[in-house]
Amino acid sequence: MNKTNNDKLTTKAQTLRKNMTKEERLLWYEFLKNLPITFNRQKVIGKYIVDFYCSFAKIVIEIDGSQHFSENNIVLDKERDKYLTALGIRVLRYNNLEIKQNFKGVCEDIIKVINERTTSSTTSGPPSPQGEGLSIKRKSCKNSTKTNNTPW
Repeated sequence: MNKTNNDKLTTKAQTLRKNMTKEERLLWYEFLKNLPITFNRQKVIGKYIVDFYCSFAKIVIEIDGSQHFSENNIVLDKERDKYLTALGIRVLRYNNLEIKQNFKGVCEDIIKVINERTTSSTTSGPPSPQGEGLSIKRKSCKNSTKTNNTPW
C-alpha cells in the first residue's frame, strides 16, 4: 500500500505510535487491538500518516482533535480523504468528543463498516481465504470504563 519509502514519515509515525492521544489509546486498547483482523497504528500511506489502517477491509480510521476543525485543516483533510478514496480506502472520521461520549456507537459503526467491506460481493476489498466475508459481532466492542471491562 505504501507507494514510496519515506524515512522521514516512518520516523514520525513511530513517534506518533509512542505518543498516541488519550482517545487513540482508548480506541486501540479497548477495541481495535482485540478484533480478529489486523489494524496498524500510525500507518504511512503515500505522503500521509493515518491514525489506524486495516488492509483487509481497506479502512482508515481518523480520530480528529480540535485542530482538524480549522478552515485550513478541513481543506487538508478533504485532500487526504480524496487521495485515500482513490486508492479504494474508506475513511472513517470521528472526533475526540465522539470517542469520549459515544464510544459504544463509534465501535458499532466501525464493526458495521468492516462487515460491509468484507461481506459484500460488490466491494473491491479482498475476499477471505474461505471465500466468505468476515462477520464481526457487536460483542467485540468492549465497554470503555475500566471498572466494567465486560463485553456488552
